[in-house]
Amino acid sequence: MAFMPALAKFIDFQDPDECARVRAITREQITEHDNPDFNIRVVDNTEIFYSEFALDIVGRIVQAAQEGRDCVLILPVGPVPQYAIAAGIINRLRIDCQHLVTFNMDEYADENGQTAPPDWEGSFATAMRASFFGKIDAELRPPEENIHFPDSDNINDYSDMIAATGGADCCYGGVGWCGHIAFWESSLGHNYDSLDEWKQAKAQIVELTPMTIMQNALHSFGGDWSWVPPKAATIAPADILGAKHRSFWLDGVCGPDMAWQRFIARLAAHCRVNRFVPGSILQTVPTDYTLLAGVADNVEIDMA
Repeated sequence: MAFMPALAKFIDFQDPDECARVRAITREQITEHDNPDFNIRVVDNTEIFYSEFALDIVGRIVQAAQEGRDCVLILPVGPVPQYAIAAGIINRLRIDCQHLVTFNMDEYADENGQTAPPDWEGSFATAMRASFFGKIDAELRPPEENIHFPDSDNINDYSDMIAATGGADCCYGGVGWCGHIAFWESSLGHNYDSLDEWKQAKAQIVELTPMTIMQNALHSFGGDWSWVPPKAATIAPADILGAKHRSFWLDGVCGPDMAWQRFIARLAAHCRVNRFVPGSILQTVPTDYTLLAGVADNVEIDMA
């Protein structure tokens, strides 16, 4: 008899058959999807991956300038290398970014829902200013009033602020270990009675799942889970679906034979669309979904 343990109780998506189905999707099959507007591709070279990410951002900034309009982007903190590359291109080509309007996806918050101050070393505002905005030459940089971060004061209006621009030209992002997009966690699916109601949710302060705490401890806090804030301010499905386009980049490779996103990349891209795998809604709207090679590799047990 095969050994078939149940899913751990803290996991919100409790469908072992669906997990098994997407787990079996091979690297050769991973780019296939019924929705032609959901464009999955694999990039083999890490340097090319981040360069193309940067060019995607810069291209939208240039296109908006040529069309004489604002360029409104929803931006994540990570992946990170693309921002320095994008800033370098902007500086070399002297691209004026006065028309660039940005909304960061999320920001950490404490147990009371108070967001981290911009000068806290672990804040997303600090990271974005260091990795992107601060690297753009001052005379080319977008005005300070065009750079937005969600916080305790504006979170109830943040979705309306984005919508007031006419919706983002593009929402950039990735997919977290629990399937979240931004910090819109898998656990939030329990708060809504239907997928349609869930899709209309707006920005709010949320509790982070155990998986997100552990994931972020590993890649941002030196493995120290006691340092990761328990909550965050985050955009919501309405903001992501309200964008004119979505560009998601998954680079979760942590060694020559290991990629933590290997399974969740498949689940988000190929499971039935549902509110317990937030990234699955990307399947329903025009989205570019780019995987670094190791993320696309087959999901296999390796006890060596």
